[in-house]
Amino acid sequence: MAPRHNRKGEIEEDKTTPLVTKRSLFYWAFHGNLKLQIILLFVIIFIVFSRVLPLEMQKRIVNEAIALRDVHSLILYCGIYLLAVTTTSLLKLIINYLQALIGERSMLAMRKGLYHHILNMPLGFFRNTQPGMVVSSLMTELSAAGTFAGQAFAVPVTNVLTLIAFAGYLITLHPRLAMTTLLIYPIAIFVVPLLQKGANTANKRRVDLSRETSSQIAESISGIQEVQVHGAYQQEDSKFDTLVEKLKETRIRWSLFRFGIKTTNNYFVSLGPFIVFIYGGYLVMHGELALGSMVAFLSAQEKLYDPWKELITFYQTYQDASVRYTRTMEYFDTPPEFPFEIPLTTPQKLSNEIEVNDLVFQTSDGHSLLKGVSLSLSGGEHLAIVGFSGSGKSTLIQCIGKMYQYTGGSITIGGREVSSLSKAEVIENVGYISQNPFIFTGSIEENLLYAHHAMLPASSDNQQSTENKEKPDLDRMILVLQQAGLFVDVLRFGLDSFVNPDDQKMIDTIIRIRMSFRENFGDRMRNYVEFFDQHSYHLNSSVSGNIVFGTATNKNFGHHLLPENVQFKNFLQMADLLQPLFNLGVELAEQAVDILGGVDTLDIFFENSPVPADKLEECQRILNHLKKKPPSSLPPKEQVFLLSLALNFTPAIHTMTPLREDFKGIILSARDKFPQWCDKVAPGLFLFYDEKNYTHSQSILNNIFFGKIKSDLAHAQEKINQAIIHLLIEEDCMEQIASIGMHFQVGSTGDRLSGGQRQKLAIARVLIKQPGVIIMDEATSALDNKSQTRIQRLIETRWKKKRTVIAVIHRLDTISTFDKIAVMKAGKIVEWGTYSDLIDKKGILYELIYGRK
Repeated sequence: MAPRHNRKGEIEEDKTTPLVTKRSLFYWAFHGNLKLQIILLFVIIFIVFSRVLPLEMQKRIVNEAIALRDVHSLILYCGIYLLAVTTTSLLKLIINYLQALIGERSMLAMRKGLYHHILNMPLGFFRNTQPGMVVSSLMTELSAAGTFAGQAFAVPVTNVLTLIAFAGYLITLHPRLAMTTLLIYPIAIFVVPLLQKGANTANKRRVDLSRETSSQIAESISGIQEVQVHGAYQQEDSKFDTLVEKLKETRIRWSLFRFGIKTTNNYFVSLGPFIVFIYGGYLVMHGELALGSMVAFLSAQEKLYDPWKELITFYQTYQDASVRYTRTMEYFDTPPEFPFEIPLTTPQKLSNEIEVNDLVFQTSDGHSLLKGVSLSLSGGEHLAIVGFSGSGKSTLIQCIGKMYQYTGGSITIGGREVSSLSKAEVIENVGYISQNPFIFTGSIEENLLYAHHAMLPASSDNQQSTENKEKPDLDRMILVLQQAGLFVDVLRFGLDSFVNPDDQKMIDTIIRIRMSFRENFGDRMRNYVEFFDQHSYHLNSSVSGNIVFGTATNKNFGHHLLPENVQFKNFLQMADLLQPLFNLGVELAEQAVDILGGVDTLDIFFENSPVPADKLEECQRILNHLKKKPPSSLPPKEQVFLLSLALNFTPAIHTMTPLREDFKGIILSARDKFPQWCDKVAPGLFLFYDEKNYTHSQSILNNIFFGKIKSDLAHAQEKINQAIIHLLIEEDCMEQIASIGMHFQVGSTGDRLSGGQRQKLAIARVLIKQPGVIIMDEATSALDNKSQTRIQRLIETRWKKKRTVIAVIHRLDTISTFDKIAVMKAGKIVEWGTYSDLIDKKGILYELIYGRK
């Protein structure tokens, strides 16, 4: 049988290898670790010998060296004792390292094997499974199994051999005394498993309850919006409280059994020295046992406890790991419906005609979702599927896309039965766009090429080099982003990025674009942008922004921290600006209290005031203080607050207070003095705006238009984008900016993108594959009207006669351009034909469209 290749191109076991969930716990301990286990065996043999040797040295030290006053023998035996103890410690360290290495390798193999299996499980499984339960199983429940796998060979072999060696040594010292003391261990071997049986039962219950609790937590957090909207706190609290109470009781019972095993074991082991003292003492008194032999006997008897204790601990670890491992594997013990194998070569492209004959789909409980559905599409035809909720629309297209295994009938793509196609062949030829697409953590480019990377042929070469070789070029990626309507967003992500300071070529290009922007679009853009000018006051910048006219290189001098910065306040004092700013702060506070006092804190009027809604009371308190005392008597914190109001004041935004012309002049005078002050006090602390220099702390976009967008004008950004794109094309660097934007990180599950952007990215992700069949499940539901029109135009113009399209449609005003319409109800197609035929028929489709009017 041909070898199977995994996603990395590595050869895996053939198909005779048991399903991952069928493999025993011991399989992981030895599979791939056989060489390490053999090394362990040799180390164990040496450590057993080094453990017994000190016992013999103890006997000889007492009976020969000390009794005979032989100093030479004393030094020799003590030296051998020290060497044996040191060797034992080193060998123990080696054993622990090898155990940890085997355990981690086994846990890695377990997790990878189970995770790969889970990804291939039927979609229906995940409808009833919370993500939290899967996470808990992979990361928590398997950890005990991994720990055990590292101990599976070393611990029992080491301790059994040690027990045998110690027992044999005891027998050489005195057979009768040895047999008497060893009788306690068979009794313990009988009692401990009885207690372990109760611990196993409690542990199984604990694992099940832990899994159920994890699922409940995941469900509540996933549905937190519904919980809060409906005020269902009590219901969710009750569910969680009940589960954790049961879990607490089960864990107490489990702990009780475990402690019982430990206590019982310790009791039996403590009987050993008692027997030695009674019986051995008697033998010494009657001359049947030498004193040195009894000392060695006591020492050996005491050391018997260590391997015995480790064996009991190992036994408990095994039972715990076995319960967790078995429960976990049982839960996921469902074979994949469509095992996915990376092909050795690129899957074959099929023609895109589709035939569906008497299709039936039944759930596991016998509920029929599709009841004999039949349809036929020629290559390049477009089908719109409409109908009532629950009519089977999504189930039909998911069967065509081989996401579910249909239970009857036939589906063919390009004349080949879908059930006989490999999953890889279906994925290569069919693109699926869902209503709620999932965007993965990573960059725009990684998400765009997600399906492409999954379909790269398996190879023994380095995976990265394969990806680089097969990766679509930038022009192709830009084309599909334009088709999906996401290219402008990606370009904006690039423009909002920062240039590497060492990329002088890019910096020079942006400076040229800035000059062209001013020269070619300056007059038109002045309606949208307030360009930076050293000699003008900028109404769209704050007072501090107008003073500094640049950006800080030290985070302690950021604009929001300037009001409390002592050095900056010294400059304001020197520039005769500190008192005017305090006066402005008082004026802003007074106006806020007069105008906004009593206004709802959510009122939009607060957007036009530099005073936040939650600071209104503080303003009132400061003003009351100033009625009785001078401003200099204000506490430092309140002085900083007034100064911050003044420095953050932006006339174009905070329109409730006009800015006096004479104050503008004072600010511009301070701006001229500020660079000289910086050169004396802190050189290099600020980078000042200069039309000929690049500002590295600003984005590419800000460096290009070199100003502030006017906040009071709608669509200003769109107008600026159009102008900048024109200049990027002229400078032949649009692709470079787009490439930067492609590396924009979309956040966890794409939370840095809007719903529409996620939908567009999902559409582009399918387009990059160029599949012959495209399935759309209400794929434009999150798009605005303009974006929906773009996708509709793409379907009508670019895909017509080229790609077969099957679309589940909710907005019925978009279906008139489709070649065929299928109306579904209760799992059947009840109407089929062209749009005009069905409207003329005045049947169900007619009622769906016009019946609501």
